[in-house]
Amino acid sequence: MNFITEKERNTPISDKCDLLVAGGGIAGISAALAAAREGARVTLIEREYMLGGLATLGLIAIYLPLCDGVGRQVSFGIAEELLRLSIHFGVDRDEDVPAMKAWLTDENIDVEARKKYRYAAQYNPHTFAAECEQLLTKHGVKIIYGTVAVDANVEGGKITHVMIENKSGRSAIEVKTVIDATGDADICKLSGAKTALFDKKNMLANWYYYFKNGKVNLRLLGALDDPDDPDGSAQISERRFTGVDAVDTSEMMMLARADMLKDVTRQRKENPECVPVCLPTIPQVRTTRRIIGKHVSNYGEEHTYTETSIGMVGDWRKRGPVFELPFEILYGEEVKNLAVAGRCVSTDEEMAEVTRVIPSCAVTGQAAGTAAAMCDDFTTLDVKKLQEKLVANGVKLHETDL
Repeated sequence: MNFITEKERNTPISDKCDLLVAGGGIAGISAALAAAREGARVTLIEREYMLGGLATLGLIAIYLPLCDGVGRQVSFGIAEELLRLSIHFGVDRDEDVPAMKAWLTDENIDVEARKKYRYAAQYNPHTFAAECEQLLTKHGVKIIYGTVAVDANVEGGKITHVMIENKSGRSAIEVKTVIDATGDADICKLSGAKTALFDKKNMLANWYYYFKNGKVNLRLLGALDDPDDPDGSAQISERRFTGVDAVDTSEMMMLARADMLKDVTRQRKENPECVPVCLPTIPQVRTTRRIIGKHVSNYGEEHTYTETSIGMVGDWRKRGPVFELPFEILYGEEVKNLAVAGRCVSTDEEMAEVTRVIPSCAVTGQAAGTAAAMCDDFTTLDVKKLQEKLVANGVKLHETDL
């Protein structure tokens, strides 16, 4: 590889905050909201011009279960708040109506209905994104769209500034704490925290909305989050993508759109009214890069009491498992004021299938944001005090609490 030497630059400081959240997906939304509610001055930067990440821009518009599949809700707090927000204008599938009737009630609870239906729903991604934006701004979160973190200044084991680039040019944000909710552990990589790539890589996915027979539908093609097809045998390409290479990911997007055209052409032979109405504007990747944290969670930890739990999640693929997520999966020991949330938390590859989805992103985001409002060194945080705040805000930490 050839190199060019750039001229020395003086970077202006454009912002100063208690917490910088990088990434406006579900994890970033949850982290920013939790920290702002604790009184922190929060800035959230997002590469795109809409919140929600894969859950909105990626059109992966299924809020996967908050329950264990046998009638018990396991994810609470902001995870439940955002589910309720996502269906503020109603569910997108008629079959989700019975599930919501079973779960969205505090009186006359139908235990058998809750065992039958999982606490999950398909929602409209566009209204959900707008609702999330209003929620954050209501709580004083400063959102800067079209912005990418390009470097981090680390002194004494802490990030002091994050360099960003956007329409205004290059500048720096002075920070006390940082939460990496990029989904790709970008801040971790920039700041020198230990990271790893997932070996499995990503299958080609092509979810899009189309109009047919007087109705707008969500078409799920490739890389299906399907409990009956967890390995994605309904794949549309043999090729795999890391999600962290620019050329590779660009080709992924183009292949997905080419497949969409094929699919629409096929459907139009049967019904000429079929037309695509909304395509994903970000790559539909599931697992890319993650932090190597103080603890690495694995799937064998189901139904295990975890002293430092920051919340629970179930397994969207099957009924029964419950996981208590330890605080130590949110940070490493190289950069003390950096935490992660969402799909780049510290897990092995099998456990990542559980932690990468919306409920877990909300659970880890709430914990990371709450912790960031409490301290600027996650390695020395009093976890008991963090747990007290989480519980006060509606989170249940242990399976024994259910």
